[in-house]
Amino acid sequence: MAISLKKGGSFNLTKKEPALKKMMIGLGWEMKSGNTLDLDASIFLLGNNGKLPVEEYFVFYNNLKSPDGSVQHTGDNRTGAGEGDDEMILANLDLINPNIKDVVITVSIHEAEARRHTFGMMQEAYIRIVDVDSNREILRYDLDAEFNGYTDMEFGRLRLEEDGWHFIASGIGSNIGLGGYVDMYA
Repeated sequence: MAISLKKGGSFNLTKKEPALKKMMIGLGWEMKSGNTLDLDASIFLLGNNGKLPVEEYFVFYNNLKSPDGSVQHTGDNRTGAGEGDDEMILANLDLINPNIKDVVITVSIHEAEARRHTFGMMQEAYIRIVDVDSNREILRYDLDAEFNGYTDMEFGRLRLEEDGWHFIASGIGSNIGLGGYVDMYA
C-alpha cells in the first residue's frame, strides 16, 4: 500500500525503498465540469547552489531528457483527459549527476494569464512515485483545493541528503509562470 503524504511531508526513498532505482513520477488531475486546461510539467535538476548546472538540466516539453540521461519527460498532455496519470517523468536515481542535489517538479498552466486559468478550475490533483521494476506505487501526495488563485505550482521535489534521496511533498503555489521558474533556477 502506498504511503500518503501531506503538504510538507518527506519520505526517505533510499532508506525505506533501498531497491528503488528507476521510478515513474506521475502527475494527474481532473477538470471541473466544462473546464479545459493545458498543464505543463517541468523538472529542474539543481546543484548545491540551487541553480541549473547548464540549461539542459531543465527538462520540459521542448527538452525531454536531461544530459546525464537520468530524467526523461514522456511528453506533453494538452488536455488532461482520461484516467490515470496525465504527465509522466521517468527518473533513474543511479544515473543522476552527482552534482545534482534537488530535482524540482513543477506544473504550470499554459497561457494562464491570457486565458484567465487557475488551478481552481481543476480537482483531484496528485503526484505519485511508482517503482518501474515492480509497477508498485510507493507514495502519493494528493493536493487539496487551496490553490484556487494560482497558475503554477511546485508539486514536489527529490532532494539528496546525507542519508540518501528524499521525496518532499511541496505543494507551493505561485503566479510566476514557467518563465518565472526558469528565471529562479537558471
